[in-house]
Amino acid sequence: MKKITILLILISLNSFCQSKESLQASTKKLYDSNYLMEFETLADLTYPKVFEEIGREAFIEKMDLDYQNEEYRLRLQLPNVTFQYSELKKSGGKSFYIITFKNPVRYFFEEKLTTEQAAEKKKQLQEINQTQDVTFEPARNSFNVKKTTTYVAISDENTSGEWKFFNFDDKEQREFFEKEFPSLFQELKSK
Repeated sequence: MKKITILLILISLNSFCQSKESLQASTKKLYDSNYLMEFETLADLTYPKVFEEIGREAFIEKMDLDYQNEEYRLRLQLPNVTFQYSELKKSGGKSFYIITFKNPVRYFFEEKLTTEQAAEKKKQLQEINQTQDVTFEPARNSFNVKKTTTYVAISDENTSGEWKFFNFDDKEQREFFEKEFPSLFQELKSK
């Protein structure tokens, strides 16, 4: 009996380690696809129900516009970051991890901003990025934004047991998550 119990514990631990290793590899791949602006890969790693209303192609186009448009270019500043993982959470056949990391970004504006325009843009970027740490650099015509990013990794029937993600930097993904997983969202807000 002891041998069977030990075997079951070892199998469970091995399964957990493989799952955590898979999660860590997928998290790195998600960050890299954001850093390199590889939006097809980004879509592959995003929770599939996010596309139900707008479609996959519209999602990819939106991501492209979020990073570069007629007004500005957005770039992540760090090629490598350190991810902090929560404990595994399970609810209703779904497994969750909350992942946070320091993620400074820079917005380069195409047209020279006046002092008044820069002050207005600063307020907008503080709201969009959910941080007060936004600095305008006139010589570069850019804003340096220091923030913490939150990803939520989910494995469930919609992901065929693979880890797929919500990126809370994206307002629409955050709102969809709140609607789809209200109790977990409330738990996240309370932290």
